[in-house]
Amino acid sequence: MHVPSDLVHRLRDRFTESGYTIDGVRERLGGVAAAALAREELVPALRATRDNDPLGTLIRLWWLGVPVSTAAADLPLADLIDAGLAVRVGDAVQATVHLQPWDVGGDRLAWVVSDRKVRPGDPALRRDHVVGAGGASANLAQFAWTPPVESALDLGTGCGVQVLHLAGRARRIVATDVNPRAVELAELSWRLSGVEGVESRAGSLFEPVEHERFDLVVSNPPFVISPEGRFTYRESGFPADGFCREMLRRVPRHLNPGGHGRFLANWLHLKGEDWQDRVGAWLTGTGCDGWVVQRDVQDPAEYVELWLRDAAEQGTTAYRQHYDEWLAWFESLGVVGVGFGWISLHNSGAMDPVVRVEELSQRVELPVGAYVPDVLDGVAVAHRIGDDELLDAHLAVAEGVVEERVGPPGAEHPSRIVLRQTGGLHRAVNVGTVEAALAGACDGELPLRPLLAAIAELMGDDERELLDRAPAALRPLIAEGFFRIVDTAANTR
Repeated sequence: MHVPSDLVHRLRDRFTESGYTIDGVRERLGGVAAAALAREELVPALRATRDNDPLGTLIRLWWLGVPVSTAAADLPLADLIDAGLAVRVGDAVQATVHLQPWDVGGDRLAWVVSDRKVRPGDPALRRDHVVGAGGASANLAQFAWTPPVESALDLGTGCGVQVLHLAGRARRIVATDVNPRAVELAELSWRLSGVEGVESRAGSLFEPVEHERFDLVVSNPPFVISPEGRFTYRESGFPADGFCREMLRRVPRHLNPGGHGRFLANWLHLKGEDWQDRVGAWLTGTGCDGWVVQRDVQDPAEYVELWLRDAAEQGTTAYRQHYDEWLAWFESLGVVGVGFGWISLHNSGAMDPVVRVEELSQRVELPVGAYVPDVLDGVAVAHRIGDDELLDAHLAVAEGVVEERVGPPGAEHPSRIVLRQTGGLHRAVNVGTVEAALAGACDGELPLRPLLAAIAELMGDDERELLDRAPAALRPLIAEGFFRIVDTAANTR
């Protein structure tokens, strides 16, 4: 597919003039049509764009993928057809690609090019199908946010959407994909969005960057776990969840000192095995600090249904066969669920790297990537600090932590005390009266030891016993970001 530069510029100008931007499309479609599109229902969106005006026509042509009249299109149709972006269908024209505006934040305008969405009744997906940007893309972009870096790698770029988010934050960007067609469409996404200088390469995993290192590596990999690799955009051909495990094993050799890796992944829950131990083992041999967060878990049937819908296989003659074969394969492996979430690696250079694996289902503050270093730092400090060192440290309650007391009205003592984060990961934890008293007293000015001594005296507790048990009680609260350790020079540790 060769798209001349002058055609790219004309399309970009037409999109901007007509309001074919993320805000323009949202306003035009409205909430009802947008929600219906999320369910793959086109009728409300078709009704919202039926006036044949420029914006409505662009939405129909490029986003909804339906034929539009050549008169209404008001586009350089001959050039679009020559470039392979559209075909004639009788007296109408139909796009051969899905071209959608995308929100990259700020004032920048961006568009993403992919293969057309396949809906029930359409021809089957081609093996090298290039999927468009969606919820997972936005999820990774938020998780992968960092301050500016010198170099970044987008591993498995697909339609190129992560590069659009990296642009302006990384001086050098390399993007790879095993699918040459994905590289081709990604390059068009970047050209339409005014992103220049990206080094694009075709190849599997880290083969295209074998001897290179980066400050940031991001990936929304082909993590779908299936008995066969039918589609390159979602399945790797590795056994079970082996691709994500292998990717993580190789990441450290491509991270500069201090570099970060941010990834989406799937992992199996196996009968008789703790998923946290299983996935944690993927990271323990990397030599990097790591953080795994499970955001969702599906039973085997839910998972199979999700990805059969993704390929628009409902209603086909092969649907039931694929469903049955997939479930039988899961059963043979002892699969009881499939987890989805984030994985972060940090090449901290520590001699004793730490790994935290947990489940978080609550709403979190965005962008998550902005405070991933703080999360990893809290875990590392809590793990490495000795008991006496902790008792002599200066603690402060983290910003945004509030206390809730739960109990019957008028009761002298609460039945439950909760510390809750109003920002960040929005964690909540039940604490005892000592931890609650400490939260109300520590501001980084005094060491922990005298504060605990004063609390013991006020509560009538044995001071020695309180000091002995305090470190074990406080370490989880430090690791989870409720308390932070402040050094005497007023620098956050």
